[in-house]
Amino acid sequence: MADSLSSTPMWQPSTQRIEQTQLHKYMQNLKQQGLAFADYHALYDWSVAESPSFWASIWDYFNVISERRGSHILRDGDKMPGATWFPDARMNFAENLLRYRDERTAMVFVNEHGERSSLTYAELYQQTAQFASALEAQGVAAGDRVAGLMPNCIETIVAMLATASLGAVWASCSPDFGVQGVVDRFGQIEPKVLVTVNGYFYNGKTIDLSDKINQITAQIPSLKNTVLSDFVADLKPVTAINNAVSWQDFIDQDATDIEFVQRSFNDPLYIMFSSGTTGVPKCIVHGIGGTLLQHLKEHGLHCDLTRDDNLFYFTTCGWMMWNWMVSGLALGAQLTLFDGSPFYPEPGRMMDLIDDEHITIFGTSAKYLSALEKAGVKPAQSHQLATLKSVLTTGSVLPPESFDYVYRDIKADVCLSSISGGTDIVSCFALGNPILPVYRGQLQCRGLGLAVNIYDDQGQPIREQKGELVCEKPFPCMPIGFWNDPNGARYHSAYFERFDNIWAHGDYAELTAEQGVIIYGRSDAVLNPGGVRIGTAEIYRQVEKVDVVLESIAVGQQFEGDERVVLFVKLRDGQQLDDTLRQHIKTIIRSNATPRHVPAVIVQVADIPRTVSGKITEIAVRQIIHGETVKNTDALANPEALDHFKDRAELKT
Repeated sequence: MADSLSSTPMWQPSTQRIEQTQLHKYMQNLKQQGLAFADYHALYDWSVAESPSFWASIWDYFNVISERRGSHILRDGDKMPGATWFPDARMNFAENLLRYRDERTAMVFVNEHGERSSLTYAELYQQTAQFASALEAQGVAAGDRVAGLMPNCIETIVAMLATASLGAVWASCSPDFGVQGVVDRFGQIEPKVLVTVNGYFYNGKTIDLSDKINQITAQIPSLKNTVLSDFVADLKPVTAINNAVSWQDFIDQDATDIEFVQRSFNDPLYIMFSSGTTGVPKCIVHGIGGTLLQHLKEHGLHCDLTRDDNLFYFTTCGWMMWNWMVSGLALGAQLTLFDGSPFYPEPGRMMDLIDDEHITIFGTSAKYLSALEKAGVKPAQSHQLATLKSVLTTGSVLPPESFDYVYRDIKADVCLSSISGGTDIVSCFALGNPILPVYRGQLQCRGLGLAVNIYDDQGQPIREQKGELVCEKPFPCMPIGFWNDPNGARYHSAYFERFDNIWAHGDYAELTAEQGVIIYGRSDAVLNPGGVRIGTAEIYRQVEKVDVVLESIAVGQQFEGDERVVLFVKLRDGQQLDDTLRQHIKTIIRSNATPRHVPAVIVQVADIPRTVSGKITEIAVRQIIHGETVKNTDALANPEALDHFKDRAELKT
């Protein structure tokens, strides 16, 4: 059940603030059309019950640019998968993101050394035209793939927009991926062009990529060109990369205009990759129109993003939040891009960035906020944060204690929006909301137009109980399929095997009395001691109260015919796990959760394995402690951490 402390709002928008939001203006627009709603929840109910009308209204309200929309909104709407949205529409994704071509700032890039560059919307259009013309000259056409092994920088966005302007398909990884991890992803989709950099910075170090790129390109025979940006000025020249051409030599500097190739609503735009910890990553294909409509809705209505806003998300190009962030261009906002360690040269670095760049919407991970608090950073005392109106978090569950930290130590008057969705939908099922209160530990609401519910094991809807997060009706940003899955069997298996004609997302969650959402962790990581299901986030929440614990990971171990909970903890430097600390951790968990949450075994480890997108990976740890092989360690940012979990004596008694 939801924490009893959740029933009192931690933050409530003023009437004046509500009336200035895009969501309020959208509701007023509907009212003029004869559709009046008493509150957000009534609007949500309509958006689900009349989803074709809702999505048509999003198209109209945000003035989607298209060759045509067509009269059909939804075909085969009772089938999932199988439903088709806007089947007659013709459009181009990049044309919608490049609708503004004026002298306002489109994006600012800052690296961890403080070096800064920027582009206006006019300059962004011009640079995209130059890169698109060069791609076209190399034979890149609609449906072809272009891959980016790139930092989160301006050139990455230019290359993506140029790719999309041609109706081609973009896929990206961050440069910290291992060679096999990149080949496992890009090798499946056979790109014509690879866009990359000579190196990058992280935590004060300079990483040369030349050897890695040579190994990667040698294993992807489909590549016709490798385009190299000199991201690090003093590294090896472009000649160190086999068959590479420099960015400046590649672009068509005479190009001034873009002929946007019109494509179908459901033609591919992005290929995104699952984490791949249990095998070769799945290649998830997302469509042009569904991605655009969903992002317009989420940015404009749920995040209240306007032309006057400055959107920041701490992300790499290997995480879906990069794709999500870039869509802020469609609303004419400024993007602030950062690449490097968020704690270099000191823990308050990102707070400095908020003040320096006047960021209004700051996005990050739950883990970042926890680490910031553990580092003793109190931005409310050290920074102005005058422009900051919203804080977004995702990637893992944001515990209630992090809500306390934000409102106590960062800023009291801010909309704290914990959001949750995934690579699977390149967006969110549960979101923030600028006209609703924030309750401790809760995601504010379900996303408009998404029939989100919670099911028990028998497939029955439940409220104020934990169960499986599902979506009961088709929605435009469902993947159009998996790459190299001609009969759709892998796609169906991933989302529709659990409940017939229902999307099962794989989150263990709860709908609250306030109509918010609580996420308790991934369903495949749920613990089951004595047949009682426990979300791992419920344990992490309590363990992170212990100051000497930097982070933890909990898994179920098969033991003596049952499953027992094993907790691994990473402690501050110089700290050792002893019986006193073990008992202290157990007491906190027992007092604040239940006796069933108390781990049978607590083990200290030097590090905890994470995927390249920063998520701890319970599945890999569970496999290791059961003597199984982790199939794809290249999916991990720190695969060496798995060694800490092998042959532990503590797990044998």
